[in-house]
Amino acid sequence: MTNSGQSLAGKVALVTGGGRGIGRAIAIAFAGAGAAVCCAARTRSEIEAVAGEIEEAGGQALAVTADVADLASVEKAVEETAARFSGLDILVINAGFSPGRSEVAGSDAASWSQTIAINLTGAYYCARAAIPHLKARGGGKIITIGSGMGHRGAPGSSAYSCSKAGLWMLTRVLGQELRGDNISVNELIPGPVNTAMMPGPAAREAGTFDSEWFKEPEEVAPLALFLASAPDGGATAQSFSLMRRDG
Repeated sequence: MTNSGQSLAGKVALVTGGGRGIGRAIAIAFAGAGAAVCCAARTRSEIEAVAGEIEEAGGQALAVTADVADLASVEKAVEETAARFSGLDILVINAGFSPGRSEVAGSDAASWSQTIAINLTGAYYCARAAIPHLKARGGGKIITIGSGMGHRGAPGSSAYSCSKAGLWMLTRVLGQELRGDNISVNELIPGPVNTAMMPGPAAREAGTFDSEWFKEPEEVAPLALFLASAPDGGATAQSFSLMRRDG
């Protein structure tokens, strides 16, 4: 595997939504830095492909199907990871969902609830399941993949913005709760990224983010690697952003 200069040798990481986009890029980057990585997501073929790519390059990987909106599924993924690699050091809460834009008055209630279930409750499930394993290792890192929409909001984005605002507050609370356990918890805000959730060309054509830096998923991975490899006792309950403008 390619080493970025930031070592995660001997560490074990679990990345949700690890089969595509930002999650895939982070999983590959972590493996390149020496970590054993579990790629967790609902689509088996995608996570197996990522795990296979890591192993072909000489790394250690595990593919586990998981639905973050289901507590039992999340607990199973965490337990399988810890059993396979004898522990867990890093959790990346990346799996997310973005519904179509709709003002509250005309919104679909089921879609609103689904967004909260995946983006917020799912993050809670992941953290809850991972914390005992991180404590058992004497510390660790939790990285939540947030959004500028969770800090500023916008018309037509109530479900997504509220879910990401809740995730930001969960990050802060966890950071404070776990500080004494040597577990740092920080939010990574990627800004606009060329993924299936927000394809760059389509957003550019719409003029949605004229002044923003459109990134490929691989351009998000270095910040995740920085947070995962930061010294113990470092920054926690903080938000790190790749956006050019406020929020």
